Amino acid sequence: MTVVEDESGRDGADDEHEGQDGAAGPRGVADPYVPSPRRLERERYRRARARRATAIAALSTLVTGAALSLLVVSAPGWPRTEETFFDGRYAREAFPKVLEGLWLNLRLLLVCGAAVLVLGMLVAVARTLRGPVFFPLRVLAAAYTDFFRGLPLIINLMIVVLGVPALRLQGVTVDPVLLGGTALTLTYSAYVAEVFRAGIESVHPSQRAAARSLGLTNRQALRFVVLPQAVRRQVPPLLNDLVSLQKDTGLVSIGGAVDAVRAADIIVGRSLNYTPYVVAGLVFVALTIPMTRLTDWVAARTDRRRAQGGTT
Repeated sequence: MTVVEDESGRDGADDEHEGQDGAAGPRGVADPYVPSPRRLERERYRRARARRATAIAALSTLVTGAALSLLVVSAPGWPRTEETFFDGRYAREAFPKVLEGLWLNLRLLLVCGAAVLVLGMLVAVARTLRGPVFFPLRVLAAAYTDFFRGLPLIINLMIVVLGVPALRLQGVTVDPVLLGGTALTLTYSAYVAEVFRAGIESVHPSQRAAARSLGLTNRQALRFVVLPQAVRRQVPPLLNDLVSLQKDTGLVSIGGAVDAVRAADIIVGRSLNYTPYVVAGLVFVALTIPMTRLTDWVAARTDRRRAQGGTT
């Protein structure tokens, strides 16, 4: 009898303790969670601190912006600069034409971006092939990346856009858009190939060995085990290269292609006012900022997962 009473008393104490913690109560009903006064005070302090930091940041930004604006406006040559680079009339004239030319830049970005990813991956895989039989292929891939990474893009564009039509080859296009896209693809594929190669070499050799022990061939291990991990790890630098490609599509205008930059250049040549260049530059900035923020978000997400021990 005594034993039964002790057990029931202990069970009742346990139930009462659980009810205070917000778990199951005496009858198994969950009690609502009530934060402690210390927790409430800590949360109020954090909110107040965040509001104060936001206010200080906004105030310092306004002060800095006002100081820079005053410095620029008070310069002796500001009236002439404003007339030459910030004329509203020429900006309104140039904006629709720049947007019309921007469509060509976007198409180049999509087509060249896909081609760069494919060609860069092939070159990277060629550089990581094992065995003496693949030595010539590794040398050619290394020579390709070394040459086009060292050759300035503007010179590459001039050689391809201006030099290929001069050869007068049968069946070879002389369209400056296609030739400019080819030059962009050749240069950026070299950069992307090195990004992919770094990702492939960052995968631990034990991953390939484990795949081989499960019966996969070298090609299957590369395709199903190594490459997926390598690509996931290199997403942030790949997005950075895509942002750079997005800006450099404007260089195809040197061959006469009417993109956003060339559209601005036509108006500048007629009016001798450089406001259209500013408009084209702002349009490219507005196009680049979302991609840059996406790159920062992906990089931060990858770092957090890596710090938590998750897969990247």
